Amino acid sequence: MRFLGNIIWLLLGGLAISLCWALIGIILCFTIVGIPLGAQAFKMAGLTLSPFGHSVTYQGRFGSALANLLWLVLGGWWLALSYFVAGLINLATIVGIPFGIQSFKMAKLALMPFGAVIR
Repeated sequence: MRFLGNIIWLLLGGLAISLCWALIGIILCFTIVGIPLGAQAFKMAGLTLSPFGHSVTYQGRFGSALANLLWLVLGGWWLALSYFVAGLINLATIVGIPFGIQSFKMAKLALMPFGAVIR
C-alpha cells in the first residue's frame, strides 16, 4: 500500500514539489550562511518524494529550537500553511484522506525542520 500511495503521490504533484525543494536547497547552498537552510530543504525534498512509510521524530535541542525560530520567521510558516491547506483540500474526499494525513506530516516538518529525523 505504501508503494501505491507513493506512486500516486508522485503523479499528483509530489515529484514537482520535490524538484522545487531540491532547487531551493541548491540555491540556498550557494552561500555559506544558507547551507544549514539548504540542508533542511533537501530533507523536505527527500520526504516529498516518498512520504508514505516514513515517520518524523524530533530531538529537542536548544540550537534546533533557535534555528527553527529563525526558519519560522524567514518563511517556514508560509510553507507549513501551504501544506496544511493542501491537507484540508485532500481531506474533502474519501480517496484523499491518506494524502491529507501526509500533507499534515509535511506541514509539521516545514514548520520545524531543524532537529527532525526522518526514519
